[in-house]
Amino acid sequence: MDLIERALPFMGQAVLITLFLGISSFLIGSVIGLCVTLARLSVHRILRYLAIGYVSVVRGTPLLIQILLIYFGLPQLGLTIAPIPAAIAALSINGSAYLSENFRAGVLSVNRGQREAAHSLSMSYTQSLRRVIIPQAIRIAVPPVGSRFIAIMKDTSLASVITVFELTRLANMIGSATFRYMEMFLIVAFVYWLINAIFSAGQEVLERRLARPY
Repeated sequence: MDLIERALPFMGQAVLITLFLGISSFLIGSVIGLCVTLARLSVHRILRYLAIGYVSVVRGTPLLIQILLIYFGLPQLGLTIAPIPAAIAALSINGSAYLSENFRAGVLSVNRGQREAAHSLSMSYTQSLRRVIIPQAIRIAVPPVGSRFIAIMKDTSLASVITVFELTRLANMIGSATFRYMEMFLIVAFVYWLINAIFSAGQEVLERRLARPY
């Protein structure tokens, strides 16, 4: 109990920073991921190859290395980024590669007849995507995209290596001060679980609402 009392004054700030990292990275990553998906499905070969290369490189390298490259590597090129923006940049880039595959799977799962019907109504490629394909693809992609959001929330713990004061950093600081690492990391693990359980419940509600018209 005394350990909780010691950590409680800092817990609110750590939770807020964790939520900020996770939500902002997911939103930015979703925008980048959608752009990568459209490039991957483009009729232009160069765009397709660039998108494939981007996904391959980002998914094929550890997130921790990407965080370290952005925070410690870019200053050698003259670009210094503060810890929180560096963490968001790395989480967004990493998440976008996985989200692009989730979006692509959703787009490809839409029946080809839907595209042909949109074309028969004289819709352009952009109009058919906006009015027909993407609305259906989003409904299909919600479960894997929701899982990726949960993964990004957990990945925020890696931001502690570049001194971002989030939950894992808090646990390490209190643990090193009290030498009670086991209890402190269990407390933080419970907080992570609680956050993700709430978001998982929200995802289930969203899935049910999107499924109603179908």
